[in-house]
Amino acid sequence: MSTVHLPKTIIAENGSFNQIRKVMHLLGIQKPFIVMDSFLTKPPIQLKEQLQNQLKDPFLRPTFFSDFSGEPNTLHVQSALELLKSSDCDGVVAVGGGSAIDLSKAVSLFGKNKGFSWEDIESAIRLERLPLIAVPTTAGTGSEATGIMVITDTQKGIKMNPKHSALIPDVAILDPQLTISLPKAFTSFTGMDALTHAIEAYLSNRATAMSDFYALKAIEMIRDGLPNVMEDGKNIRAREKMIVASCYAGIAFNNSSTNLAHAAGRALGARFHIPHGLSVALLLPFVMEFSLASCSKRLQKIASLLSGRRENEVEPEQAIRIIENYNEQFGIWEAGQNYLNKHDQVQKAIPLLIEDALSGNGILTNRQVPAREDIEQIYLSLLEKLGEMKTVSNV
Repeated sequence: MSTVHLPKTIIAENGSFNQIRKVMHLLGIQKPFIVMDSFLTKPPIQLKEQLQNQLKDPFLRPTFFSDFSGEPNTLHVQSALELLKSSDCDGVVAVGGGSAIDLSKAVSLFGKNKGFSWEDIESAIRLERLPLIAVPTTAGTGSEATGIMVITDTQKGIKMNPKHSALIPDVAILDPQLTISLPKAFTSFTGMDALTHAIEAYLSNRATAMSDFYALKAIEMIRDGLPNVMEDGKNIRAREKMIVASCYAGIAFNNSSTNLAHAAGRALGARFHIPHGLSVALLLPFVMEFSLASCSKRLQKIASLLSGRRENEVEPEQAIRIIENYNEQFGIWEAGQNYLNKHDQVQKAIPLLIEDALSGNGILTNRQVPAREDIEQIYLSLLEKLGEMKTVSNV
């Protein structure tokens, strides 16, 4: 028997951003604390102005917080909590990417609990928090559907990623219109991040029948949506498929796990300041290659979905070739070459990258647990691929 954890309500509809006021009313929120990525408050997007117009009501007293950038840290959380408490807010709304949503999860939790510590989260049987609404403006992280948050501890210099089902937002509002302005490169990075979430959730040794359902549906929707979005960023139907697929992939890995591509990708991204979606997409085909022996039947299913052909008409290796083609088609290899153009520095850092990758739990959820030399070979295979790209571009 499988148990699945997901938001109580998911609203997926073009224009659903305009339902925030109604959702606040249903959750009993009168003094919302709204965490919003700072760039969304400025022209040409100006989501803050749109939301202020929507919340013009004598019974609503919104407070906005955008004083953060990049991945959230404990100082951002402290600053947000001070404002939330001084404003006597009774609910939290996240509008933005994964960072805004993760920060909102922390604020909703610590805004309700006094004397609570980060170490208490995963061991707690039951957690209370303020009502939480998540409105993603990217189609990639799936944070609106997970009980996971990534927060950097500025004192210890480490990333914390506590997980608890109580951290899953009450309501996720998926409005594809909010992703229209996402630049092409980040549409690619976040789209491939969502695909990596879905593939890893399906290949994980923690996969269940329920997580498989959401993972496979996400893979199918990304197959149909991402190529069309990359061709025409204003294709609202394709944008809708991507934002729903991202949520499904989030549900999948929240109830299963990510694994080696994320463990190795986080290490690479942190040391060389590479966008998260790009780093995991770069490594995904090489991790899939490593997983062939232990996941051949599941890779065959992925190949069938991505190619649109029957399972008995494809081989497991075709799933890897399709991901490699996506990386070529969507500019992932080219972007990787730009970020990692000093290959000798990356190669020298491989021992540190291996240590970083091993420090998390991601490798333990691989059906075949990698040894150090396996992780080393994955990084070397990536450098070899990017080296081939450099050679071709110089011809």
